[in-house]
Amino acid sequence: MATEVPVRADQLPDPTEWPSLPGVTRGMWAVVAAVIVLAIGSAALVGYALGVWQFAALFLAVVLAATTIAYAAAFGRAKRGGGRIDWALVRAALESQQVALAITDADGRLVSANAAYGLRAAGFPTPLDLVPPGIPGHDELRAAAAAARRDGTGFADLELTGEDGLARRLRMTVRPAEQGRDYLLWTLRRERVDKAVDDVREMLQGLLGTWLGRAGFACVMADDAGRVLAGNAAFREMIGRQPPGVGGNLGGMIRMESGGSAFVEADTGTMEPRVVPVALSRLPLSEDADAESAEAYLFLLREREPQHVTEEHPPADLPQLMGVLPIGLAMADRDGQLVFMNEAFRAAAGISEDHEGLLYPSDLVSDDDKTPVSNLVRRALAAEGVRDLRVRLKHRPDDPVMLTIGRAPWSGGPAVVLSLKDNREQVKLERQITQATKMQAVGQLAGGVAHDFNNILTAIIGYCDLMMMRHAPGDPDFDDINQVRQNANRAANLVRQLLAFSRQQTLRPQLLQVSDIVGELSHLLKRLLGERVSLKVEHGRGLDPVRADPGQMEQVIINLAVNARDAMPAGGELTIRTFAVGPLETKRLRREGMPPGDYVAIAVEDTGTGIPADVQTKIFEPFFTTKEVGRGTGLGLSTVYGIVKQTGGFIFADSVEGEGTTFTIYLPAQEAPVEVPAQRRARAVEDIAFGSGTILIAEDEAMVRAVAQRALTRKGYDVITAENGEEALEKLAAMDVPPDLLVTDVVMPVMDGPTLVAKARETYPGLKIIFMSGYAEEQLRSSVEIDDAGFLAKPFSVAEVAETVREALKS
Repeated sequence: MATEVPVRADQLPDPTEWPSLPGVTRGMWAVVAAVIVLAIGSAALVGYALGVWQFAALFLAVVLAATTIAYAAAFGRAKRGGGRIDWALVRAALESQQVALAITDADGRLVSANAAYGLRAAGFPTPLDLVPPGIPGHDELRAAAAAARRDGTGFADLELTGEDGLARRLRMTVRPAEQGRDYLLWTLRRERVDKAVDDVREMLQGLLGTWLGRAGFACVMADDAGRVLAGNAAFREMIGRQPPGVGGNLGGMIRMESGGSAFVEADTGTMEPRVVPVALSRLPLSEDADAESAEAYLFLLREREPQHVTEEHPPADLPQLMGVLPIGLAMADRDGQLVFMNEAFRAAAGISEDHEGLLYPSDLVSDDDKTPVSNLVRRALAAEGVRDLRVRLKHRPDDPVMLTIGRAPWSGGPAVVLSLKDNREQVKLERQITQATKMQAVGQLAGGVAHDFNNILTAIIGYCDLMMMRHAPGDPDFDDINQVRQNANRAANLVRQLLAFSRQQTLRPQLLQVSDIVGELSHLLKRLLGERVSLKVEHGRGLDPVRADPGQMEQVIINLAVNARDAMPAGGELTIRTFAVGPLETKRLRREGMPPGDYVAIAVEDTGTGIPADVQTKIFEPFFTTKEVGRGTGLGLSTVYGIVKQTGGFIFADSVEGEGTTFTIYLPAQEAPVEVPAQRRARAVEDIAFGSGTILIAEDEAMVRAVAQRALTRKGYDVITAENGEEALEKLAAMDVPPDLLVTDVVMPVMDGPTLVAKARETYPGLKIIFMSGYAEEQLRSSVEIDDAGFLAKPFSVAEVAETVREALKS
């Protein structure tokens, strides 16, 4: 409400004149009188019909007694319940609410209302008289009252004009006040925007307006036509008018100019007003986000100092501001000449403090980039926007940097702001991400190729074993078969290297000391290195154990030593050091991707030819080699990389061309057990005896299936084969007795091995399982949630499949 109408006590309805409900006693007297008349008439009829007037008198006495008892009970209830509505209590309840409330009787007369209703309705007219007849809204009020008595709720939207001349949109809600619906409760509410306008007016004229004025803000509210609705004391002081311009036009007080500048014309009492430059913010009071369609606006004004900018140079405080920023910033005038550079820009551009003479942005870059930079500066002077260009600086032509140029207008004409960003680290990270993505893709390809090769090699090795059982040593064919088998095993080693690179080989990790591994290999390494290369071993003290596969760690050290030997054709020295690295030293080293922690390191350092810088990013890729044709497969370092990564460690190469290379392996340190075995114990291999039982084999590769079937049949087992998982389930369902063991491949078409096992164990929960796969056992365990299952890695020999089956049946 724009104008709060004061409510006086004599304006409120007199509670003594409020109507009451019909009294219970008066109603009961009417009922009693009717009962007495009917009782006398009934007694007379009874006496006349029977002719016994004594019986009629007795009947009349009983009826009068019952009427007396009923009247007494009703009078007691009426006395306890009151017979009248306590309107003082009703009014107190209405006054406890801030919303405007009123109650009318059945004739539409106002019987009770709170003070909020008097303020909102500018007095206490009955709700039906808020809008005169013939004015839009009058019929809606009567229809709302009828709807409330009929349906329980009625609504009407009104538009009332207050004493300030502003129209207010109101919503009238009508509901029955009691069960009989003779009295109606009217609720008068403002629309949200009007309520916001009224609330903002109260706040501006209250403490909030005072606090904002103390903070230096002049506040004024105006409608969409520019008419001032309210303002705080600071606004009155700024415009120099009393009262605060309410009802005036804000457009005559605030003058807007091009460029977003605003000025207030203050009244000085003379012909010439005082012009006050202000910073202006406008807040629309609207339900939507469209600032152009709001019905009222709140303006915040803060007086600002006039800015004086010289024509040829930026503001005096701008160099101080740009100088403290850690970004390389510079400014050029409209002629393109550099007029300011902060320290970061000088350091990035290679400009000394004592440099004298004119400088232009094109003077900082190499010859190839001079023309693009000059064109970019010229375009920035002519148009808005920010442009980026990768350039090579004159003092550092090998490392490109990012130059950002943007337009900065000032009073002397447009200027150009330049920013130099040293993005060497960003380019380095981009190369590393590209390399990591490429290595991952190559690893996936290598793993897939190795898996397919394992199936082929399984068949070759298996058939060779079966043929060697029929041809004893000395047979003319024995040597040929053995040669085929040996070459197949060599191919299997190559496949294992591919799996090692793709981190999909089967590892048998255990706690071990790296110093023991290096010590055991020292004699073998001396023979491998030859006489021209000397070996030096340095062991660290108090090293923690690591968890790794000892055989694979030996292969890592041997591969690194052989590569170092080939890098020293004229001889040299190979040093293998083991040492501990703590969290603080890890942070100091700043190795990419290696988190701080406790590590045990193995460093293999040679004095060879080193690795060229353009080759260092490719050394761990499979099949990449710088050796002559026939001297290397390119799988040595890729195997090392895969084994270290699968073990959970990190490997880095540091090389200076012509001086040597150092490969450093970091393995996570483990807690030392009570006793760490000094050397590995070889497992005794028992002779594979004959067995008995029924075995179901599910394998999609016919050659692998045939080798496994013949190998187990020779050992006395009854073997049933299936080409896929669905066929295996069908044969399992047709068997009267479940098999003793199910041997299945992991990857098969239609239904894979884990799905087959899950369905089979639904029928036979105790069925023993062996998975066959060319991938790593660790990868299988992590992806397949099946308990009590053995594993047979491809390629396998006849003896290995027989041994694995025997161990599974024994368990």
